[in-house]
Amino acid sequence: MATEMATAGAAHHAAPTASEYIVHHLGHFSTKHQDKIVDFSILNMDTIFWAIFAGVVGSLLMWAAARKATSGVPGRFQAAVEMIVEMVDGQAKSIVHGDRTFIAPLALTVFVWVALMNSLDFLPVDMFSSFFHWAGIDHIFPYHRVVPTADLNGTMGIALGVFALMIYYNFKIKGAGGFIHELFAAPFGIWLAPFNLLLNIIEFAAKTVSLAMRLFGNMYAGELLFLLIALLGSTATAFGFFGHVLAGSLWAIFHILIVLLQAFIFMMLTLVYIGQAHESH
Repeated sequence: MATEMATAGAAHHAAPTASEYIVHHLGHFSTKHQDKIVDFSILNMDTIFWAIFAGVVGSLLMWAAARKATSGVPGRFQAAVEMIVEMVDGQAKSIVHGDRTFIAPLALTVFVWVALMNSLDFLPVDMFSSFFHWAGIDHIFPYHRVVPTADLNGTMGIALGVFALMIYYNFKIKGAGGFIHELFAAPFGIWLAPFNLLLNIIEFAAKTVSLAMRLFGNMYAGELLFLLIALLGSTATAFGFFGHVLAGSLWAIFHILIVLLQAFIFMMLTLVYIGQAHESH
């Protein structure tokens, strides 16, 4: 009896609470040193891996579609890809007035890449932790997050890439002199140059941060809700089980719209910001 009580107590102690479960699943497999409060060398390796994975998968899908493209009656896969390409190209034409040789493929890349990264949120929340435990390597991977866009570091990295393109096209379209003059002269005239420069810097910073935060906020909230639904299924009751199945199914269906909508919004804002670089104040 004492042994059974001790075993039951150990099992109860080992079982994580709801908050511990959520905190554990929101942890990253990173290079963070636990003895450092601030460490600028931190890299979330899981975010990097899955972002590259989604990029490779997206590239292979586009390559496969281009390789099997036919001028005859297209198959379902080719038709779906053609619809996406036409949609992105149409948006690029309506927003960017200039050479779109690079911009349209860029927008397509952004849409497909972000959509695939978002779609990783449909994988079961305990899939990898259970696999690592089964394989006996959970001590190597104590934490692991799959969705790169649910990590602010991942979305900020993409947003900084868009920021670099904004600066590049401002210099390319307007020239160095024209862009610098616009920074100091727009929107209130050259006599208010310091205020103009400050406002333009704030505008560029706000565009970059809001682009990253919008995608991160939506995907982080979706991931958190999946974790809460998983906790509902952990209750040893019929209501908990059926509630888990029903809520999980309904949220997954609704989340499909969020995944695609957030990818579309990110692509559209990328086009808008680059398109603004083609215009003069």
